[in-house]
Amino acid sequence: MDVLFASSQSVVALGDSHRIPPTVLIVTLVAACAHAVWNAIAHWVPDKLVSITLVNAGGALCAIPLVLMAAPPDPRCWVFLGASTALHIVYNAMLMMSYRLGDLSQTYPLARGTSPLVVTLIAAVIFSETPRNGQLAGILLISIGLACLVFWGHRTNPSRPSAITAAVVTGTMIAAYTTVDGIGVRESSSTFGYIGWLMLLEGLAVPFYAVATRRGRLWSEIRPVWKIGLTGGVLSFLAYGLILWAQTRGALADIAALRESSIIVGALIGTLIFGERFGSARIVATLAVVAGIGTLYLA
Repeated sequence: MDVLFASSQSVVALGDSHRIPPTVLIVTLVAACAHAVWNAIAHWVPDKLVSITLVNAGGALCAIPLVLMAAPPDPRCWVFLGASTALHIVYNAMLMMSYRLGDLSQTYPLARGTSPLVVTLIAAVIFSETPRNGQLAGILLISIGLACLVFWGHRTNPSRPSAITAAVVTGTMIAAYTTVDGIGVRESSSTFGYIGWLMLLEGLAVPFYAVATRRGRLWSEIRPVWKIGLTGGVLSFLAYGLILWAQTRGALADIAALRESSIIVGALIGTLIFGERFGSARIVATLAVVAGIGTLYLA
């Protein structure tokens, strides 16, 4: 508990700064683009277990050099690594479900937009951080945008309620592991060591599950898409590794909010690449979510 309390204090202290260095800003935006692209790859592969298996395997392969060469993380941070690994497993399961049941242009903004909203609410409830007027305005914009994605999007391009539920749970898991890793990476005393071990541990869970359930069929199912799938894994490793690095040099809430600029990229990919019907309602909804995230950041 002492470690968690001290860590939360450091997060609050870092959160007092509202000016992100240009390098950190650029790195965060690059990570956001990489994240949107690997999610598009995961959505494109028809078999979602195969796609997430390849993405996780690619990330785990990229993590091995860091595990071997970087200094090991401080023992105090292993509780965060364990918690984050468990949260990532649930996140992967919900991500597979949402992509299997819904459109990328609806489920991706819904999942990503939920995350900063949940982080703000958790901070208010648990840490008694009363949102400022600007933050309340950001929360209102995000809520309106998410509501439009759910209800108006359902009218123009129906999605199953289970897809919407899975996307919202996915966003909640994103908020949870982002907070846990934001604390853990600062306690690690080795940013690259933490990144390496996290990506290795969470990257092995889904492949092990796939091997256990698909058995001899797995390779024949993977073979046609293994190159694009592993490419998604490299992008996944790059996206989250850059975010973890940025979280050691900027306020956690600010980095988390800026990261969700990937919503725009994801929505564009869904429309331009997958030919999904976006429509004026989803455009307005997505812009409202992005404007709300920007307002949270500026506030």
